[in-house]
Amino acid sequence: MTMTTPDPFGDALPTLDTPRLRLRTIRPADDPALFAVFGDEEALRYWSRPPFVDVDEASAYRGKIESGFASRTLFQWGVTLRETDELIGTCTLAGWEREHRRAELGYIIARPHWRKGYASEAVRAVLAFAFGPMNIHRVEADIDPANDASRRMLEKLGFSQEGHLRERWWPYGTPADSDVFGLLAPEYEAATAG
Repeated sequence: MTMTTPDPFGDALPTLDTPRLRLRTIRPADDPALFAVFGDEEALRYWSRPPFVDVDEASAYRGKIESGFASRTLFQWGVTLRETDELIGTCTLAGWEREHRRAELGYIIARPHWRKGYASEAVRAVLAFAFGPMNIHRVEADIDPANDASRRMLEKLGFSQEGHLRERWWPYGTPADSDVFGLLAPEYEAATAG
């Protein structure tokens, strides 16, 4: 007999608050900020896709985020500053396999907000939701091997590197490798207990 986790979402992506951030549904008014995040070539140099070329592409992307939530395959929060509600990035759980209790983690913060700890603060909130209400047992993340900042953050959060995939992505017409990380529920519990 197969057990599946109940859907903890209801009609809307839940808002997740941290001391400095609010993770919430991305709205049409956020499209210019979404474009600023995903249109920055430097911020996307380690991503598996090239940057957006205009705000219309950001709007279309928001539509895909909404469709993904409706089908329960993509949960992408807008990362905003609590004081101003300014969207500065996103944090994502994708590929939720309820039967196997796993999902994939993604995150990006706009370049003007780098080196302030916002990415790890947002990821911690999403992991708490994943390992809590979503009842996930395993969260995976893949990063570009050259992305040292992302590697350090994942390791500090308790993730372990589990593999190296050669030429997994073709973001700019050339192959890019990927390092795969994993975090299990008992490891998450141990990392957050201390």
